[in-house]
Amino acid sequence: MLAPPVAELRVTPGLGWPLYVEVDPRIGWPNVPRETLDWPERATARSWSSSVGATTTAPPIEIPPGPRRARFDEDEFSSPGVEESPPTVSAVDRLPSGTLPAPARTRIFVVANQKGGVGKTTSSVNLAAALALGGLTVLVVDLDPQGNATTALGVDHPPGTLGTYEVLMAGAAVADHVVESPEAPNLKVLPATIDLAGAEIELVSIVARESRLLRALRGYLHNHNADYVFLDCPPSLGLLTLNALVAANEILVPIQCEYYALEGVTQLMRTIDLVKGELNNELRLTTVLLTMFDGRTKLAAQVADEVRNHFPAETLTSVIPRSVRISEAPSYGQTVLTYQPSSAGAVSYLEAAREIAQRGVEESP
Repeated sequence: MLAPPVAELRVTPGLGWPLYVEVDPRIGWPNVPRETLDWPERATARSWSSSVGATTTAPPIEIPPGPRRARFDEDEFSSPGVEESPPTVSAVDRLPSGTLPAPARTRIFVVANQKGGVGKTTSSVNLAAALALGGLTVLVVDLDPQGNATTALGVDHPPGTLGTYEVLMAGAAVADHVVESPEAPNLKVLPATIDLAGAEIELVSIVARESRLLRALRGYLHNHNADYVFLDCPPSLGLLTLNALVAANEILVPIQCEYYALEGVTQLMRTIDLVKGELNNELRLTTVLLTMFDGRTKLAAQVADEVRNHFPAETLTSVIPRSVRISEAPSYGQTVLTYQPSSAGAVSYLEAAREIAQRGVEESP
């Protein structure tokens, strides 16, 4: 039997690299033989430009286009301009205030949902700003230790800022710690700090712990006018949310147009039934707001239909879409109404506020 031919390989002894390696110019590898031991030092920009750049031009690499993105707002996904600072125009100049009907009595909304990330704080501050820009007097009480509502309304709240914690724990007057918001005239906020995180534990041993916020708000409304009060709650059903449920007379539930948000509403409704039977008979669910609606998906439409079937009278006609402008506004310490008043998110919150105000007049005795 004849032996097969042996391929002749020429290699450098002790190194193992093949000789005469062909270099692909698209990779950008220096045109230096690999068997040369000192090739990293010799492969300078000058040698590359003189040896390869002068003789071979790297062909352009074509990048396939990415997926097509939906645009809810005009130029929403466009590149930011040179000017990166927040707008300096006042809220009144950017969004002229209209006239919304005032309710017969103060409407105290608790904005709550067991699930986090459904738009509780975003809806609280934007609805409050929209109503204030409509000529009404609005108070926002921040009950979330993160203080996001306080930030979105343009109020600084470093550690040690007096606000909701002092009202709940020390019995301080609300009027002593409310701050005017630069977002709209007649818009005030009771700020929250990280100190409020300890209130959940400290309230446990206090007598009548569930009604401390109720007494504080009664004292404030007795001497100060407010058409609307929004109580922004943390994403839990602890003592802070319980205080808000006892102090309010209406519930506003933001529901994200996704399946998990429906499970949070189920737990919230159980808590509402307990509070109504034991602590606050005036509490009633009046408003359901669909948020983060993505019209490109069937799931969003299905969840919206499901919510409207369960709450046909309470669900607002206005729907809040997914919008980059709504997410960007808090980084500038603003609501979307003043940050980008022409965006789809701002228009939707204006329509929702108008619908809430109109319902308040129709339902008042």
